[in-house]
Amino acid sequence: MDARLEQYESKMTKTLDNLREEFSTIRAGRANPHLLDKLRVDYYGTPSALQSVANISVPEPRVIQIQPWESKLIKDIEKAIIASDLGLTPNNDGKVIRLVFPELTEERRKDLVKDVKKKSENAKVAIRNIRRDANDTIKKLNKNSEISEDEVKVLEDSIQKTTDKFIVDVEKITEDKSKEILTV
Repeated sequence: MDARLEQYESKMTKTLDNLREEFSTIRAGRANPHLLDKLRVDYYGTPSALQSVANISVPEPRVIQIQPWESKLIKDIEKAIIASDLGLTPNNDGKVIRLVFPELTEERRKDLVKDVKKKSENAKVAIRNIRRDANDTIKKLNKNSEISEDEVKVLEDSIQKTTDKFIVDVEKITEDKSKEILTV
């Protein structure tokens, strides 16, 4: 790929990585510790990632177990979970917090698939916007007589092929996530 287009490919890669990260936070009926990645707990006055103040494990397919390294953090962790948009109620036995994931209903699964498709569409729009920016840059270079018409065609073809490749990647991970959600 042309060095002038590498920055645009890098932006597309970041868009795809961001989509994967968003998909990892969507629960599909199974306990996934990545759901807690964005959760912050007040640790001595500093908002800290839950992973940095507790051990997180998945002892059963639909249970996440959180064991704080300091027992006095249990209340703060519970507050953070309740305040989050996870929709889960923490169970606490004084030493460990357990998050039990209810079985997803058919309707809820379909709603999650719609959400996945919406996020996917947003990622495709972002990738197409990056392509548009690249094409604008190519046209400016041509207008300023820095590149020839032939180079414009080659660069535009190259950015289009890159865009197509990333759109296919988005569709693939969307299809995979949708299958995962719909699998009972």
